[in-house]
Amino acid sequence: MSEGLVNLSAMARKIQPEIEVALGQHVKEGAILMALKRFTSHLDVSVNIKLRKSLQHMGEITVRSMLSDYTYKNSDCIVEKQKSLLKLIEEQRECFYTFSQGIYETTMVISSSVKPEMEKLFKSERLVLKIDNLASVTLRLPENNVKMTGLYYFILKKIAWENINIFEVISTTNEFTLVVDEQDAAKTFNVLKRLNE
Repeated sequence: MSEGLVNLSAMARKIQPEIEVALGQHVKEGAILMALKRFTSHLDVSVNIKLRKSLQHMGEITVRSMLSDYTYKNSDCIVEKQKSLLKLIEEQRECFYTFSQGIYETTMVISSSVKPEMEKLFKSERLVLKIDNLASVTLRLPENNVKMTGLYYFILKKIAWENINIFEVISTTNEFTLVVDEQDAAKTFNVLKRLNE
């Protein structure tokens, strides 16, 4: 709506019955249209100005290739195996490793160079999914990003418009990482680079 991509007249017609039910009376389409226009201008001013200011302070973009994504069912000993894996790779500074533990499963994204050791450690675990030939594109966010409503939406919208499939989204307080197919790494990098334009 804030970018003018929605036909507000058509939207007013579409939501008119719902609004009339909610209010319990007839509402003119023109009144709904005016309310939508006021709401849109509010969105544009309050969100886009803050986002654009914030995007001007984006940090570096880092790309890592040759990654693999493993998802295992959670088990009683999966954390111990993760500890063993961390011990194994602690001296390998160039190794990429991140994990996310959900309620039922754990996903690990790791440098493909460590695949043999990892698969050996986790061979008794129940593998849900394994994907190779991935890359990570990490964007350093400005320090005020935690107070920016819609920042992730803005970034993900731009990625979706370029028809880039995201395998994983990984974030810390000041970093935002997208795991994509290696073939899409350059395109993803370019989209993120153009964010502040």
